[in-house]
Amino acid sequence: MEQDIRNLVYSQNQAPVLSIGQWIITLLIMVIPIVNIIMLIVWAVGSTENPNRKNWAIAQLIFMAIGVVIWILLFSTFMGMMSGMMGSIGY
Repeated sequence: MEQDIRNLVYSQNQAPVLSIGQWIITLLIMVIPIVNIIMLIVWAVGSTENPNRKNWAIAQLIFMAIGVVIWILLFSTFMGMMSGMMGSIGY
């Protein structure tokens, strides 16, 4: 009896699996500039969204943020080196 109740609760908490077609559409949307960022935000904050896609969207946004931070660090380092080289030319 207790096992049946656990199985019932577990099956009610499971999210439906995204089909191959849904994943293909999701990945095609990610190819479109600007739309991909908007859709990631919509999927990440949407309460009616499939939890699998929601977690994937949150992970994608985290990786995008990490990429932007790394890009800013590399760009500022490169610009600092270029500035230092220009200053040492002796104009």
